[in-house]
Amino acid sequence: MFRNLEGRNALVTGAARGIGFAIAAALAEHGADVTVTDIDVEGGKLAESNLVQAGHTASFRKLDVSKQADVTALADEFRSQNKNVDILVNNAGIVSTENLDEVDLEHWQRLLSVNLTSVFLLVKAFLPSMVARRWGRVINIASVAGQQGGGLFGNSCYAAAKGGVIAFTKGIAREAGRSGVTCNVLCPALTETTMTASMPDELRQRVIGAIPMGRGAKPEEIASVAAFLASEDASFVTGVTLDVDGGFMRA
Repeated sequence: MFRNLEGRNALVTGAARGIGFAIAAALAEHGADVTVTDIDVEGGKLAESNLVQAGHTASFRKLDVSKQADVTALADEFRSQNKNVDILVNNAGIVSTENLDEVDLEHWQRLLSVNLTSVFLLVKAFLPSMVARRWGRVINIASVAGQQGGGLFGNSCYAAAKGGVIAFTKGIAREAGRSGVTCNVLCPALTETTMTASMPDELRQRVIGAIPMGRGAKPEEIASVAAFLASEDASFVTGVTLDVDGGFMRA
């Protein structure tokens, strides 16, 4: 059992469902006070309700991670309440599987804005207070596509955004390391969520066929790794790109 996270405040983006909700639940189970954020108000409020009913401390805030004004307003709210963010999980993102000739500039910019610029905005907003307090955890969710260059797990444009998250994570780990703040990135392969449930069956079978374990991940399997990285047991783990992919990248 990891050391508990009682007294720690966690902020998880894109946490209304799927991997984000599973991470929020795992952190809450370890004692963290969790702020669930999502652009989906109905889903976010339901996530908050489910966590509270399970006996955890949780609240929901609507957040469009691609908008600087939204991120700034949320950071200002935390400061006004004298509340710090100890654990930041950048999970929110969108997937794209189109070929390059099907991606226009607007789509490209949207992919970068939601998947990469959002990470910059959230880290820039909350990292300074972590550094000042000499404790913090930044956990970014990328994808094996960011290492593979797309392929089965998205197109080249999606891969470019997720690859940027990986590189940014390594840089922040170097910048913040001497202050006791860690920054790591998780790279899932196929994870069984409502978003991936709509995949065409032929594509799903090709993806699963490329995973040595022969199945997709459960969101809870990603969340348990995130909970470890948030814990004191991971205090000397930083700048790591951790594949949670059933062996896909090693196959």
